Amino acid sequence: MAPAAEQPTPRHGRDAFFIEGEGVVGDGPTPALTARANTSQTSVAARAAAPTFRFSRVGPTGVRLPEATLRKVAQAMTGGSESDGAIPSGYTYLGQFVDHDLTFDATSVAFGDAVSPADLLQGRSPTLDLDSLYGAGPLDSVSSGFYESDRTRLKVGRTTKVGGDKARAGFDVPRVGGDAAGRARANIPDRRNDENLVVAQTHAAMIRFHNRVVAGLGAGTPAGERFEKARRRVVLHYQWMLRHDYLPRICDGAVVKDVFDNGRKVVEPGADPLSMPTMPVEFSVGAFRLGHSMVREAYDWNARFPSGSGTLDLLFFFSGTSGGLGGDPTLPSNWIADWRRLYRFAQVGRPDLKPPAGEFNLARRIDTRLVDPLGLLPAGSFAGSASDEGTIRANLAFRNLVRARMLQLASGQQMAALLRANGVPVATLTKAQLRDGAGGRSSAQLDTLTAAQRDAFLADTPLWFYVLREAELNDGTLSGVGARLVAETFHRAMEGSTHSIVRSTGFRPSLGAKAGRFRMADLLLVAFEGRRELLAPLGD
Repeated sequence: MAPAAEQPTPRHGRDAFFIEGEGVVGDGPTPALTARANTSQTSVAARAAAPTFRFSRVGPTGVRLPEATLRKVAQAMTGGSESDGAIPSGYTYLGQFVDHDLTFDATSVAFGDAVSPADLLQGRSPTLDLDSLYGAGPLDSVSSGFYESDRTRLKVGRTTKVGGDKARAGFDVPRVGGDAAGRARANIPDRRNDENLVVAQTHAAMIRFHNRVVAGLGAGTPAGERFEKARRRVVLHYQWMLRHDYLPRICDGAVVKDVFDNGRKVVEPGADPLSMPTMPVEFSVGAFRLGHSMVREAYDWNARFPSGSGTLDLLFFFSGTSGGLGGDPTLPSNWIADWRRLYRFAQVGRPDLKPPAGEFNLARRIDTRLVDPLGLLPAGSFAGSASDEGTIRANLAFRNLVRARMLQLASGQQMAALLRANGVPVATLTKAQLRDGAGGRSSAQLDTLTAAQRDAFLADTPLWFYVLREAELNDGTLSGVGARLVAETFHRAMEGSTHSIVRSTGFRPSLGAKAGRFRMADLLLVAFEGRRELLAPLGD
């Protein structure tokens, strides 16, 4: 399932990182906008020297464990997971959408060819401001292509008629161009949001949400102010939803409350709130990869693909990046999401929006096991080649562990010690806890490691594995090191955003069905006008 021809390679599997104070770290070439180097007005040398993203290192450098050890651990982690958690499956891919918002590489699309090193540095910040949705705004020469002619509303996509399922506007991301087979590529700022069907449907829903907010602006709002007013409202509600709905589902709620009430201890503590944040590699390459363990191998997707027939490989196949939309020009209409199967609308006062009995999808429990398909990723999902498919290079756990090794990422034990040194009472997991976990099918076992390999792994445990083991021992919720890193990074990303619920402490949501409450289900109700026939257009 290679990416469609003419599709630019998404920058999902980064080989090198520019870390402030260290320069380029990693085994690959410097991240640069090499694809456009021949036509750029900026010199190739300047591009090669300029960082594309503002990473930082919170903790110390760690030990590089041998790849042979990581290979065995990865294989133990991808042996299959059958344990459901309590979190609805939609939040798995909301987390992926958020990750792309935090780490979007704007140099790929937002500035065109005449990008300078200063643009590279300033054009993208790890803030929660939805620039993966908005790009550089409707007045930017490149990003203007994402907008309607009014320079306020975002363009929507149209699905392809399949059998009795008619073409529908607003249920796919917008697309442009096409390859030799007629398949169009996503016309959105971050094309990684087209790498699987669920995150693409989430992006399409966010487009609808923005356009609905625009429609709700008063007639007296001047035309030149409509976009910025809508964006501010969208971003603040989005951040509120992340703070009060998403974070408490994946993290220990007491940790989230402490961070947002009392501030950060290790992620840029005391930073000027208006300064540009950086992205901690311990978050990006370690803690926030928690969502990989939440992925199911199959979903009760919609009325056409119920009872687990929406398999993970098909959700890759019917996306533009990983499968080329199954050969269709745009998303086939029979693959439109039924949101009732992914989020609980009864919790926001809409019990009429329940899916058919037995057709609700829970995310897999956050633990050290990943479902089988993640051990065999399609090459298009990580910008690999056909020769990578079926090898250890296509194993997601191995890719995560090797990338952390490449950066000499701090171990879980080192991060626990750092937090304690900064006044956070975090306990270090014991070697027995790290070795055995919670037991059962939700726990990766280290039996294939030699005694020497196991001893080294338990002494300097890779941060990603450590964070997942913490969650596994906490009934599927991040705690300790993982919860603190995630909550603090979110707090700093919100604080540093142009529109910020951290700085605008008086903000309260106004768009949800209940005053002062705004969950992802509320956002979807706004986006789809509260109508069953839009939230589940293919019926039961």
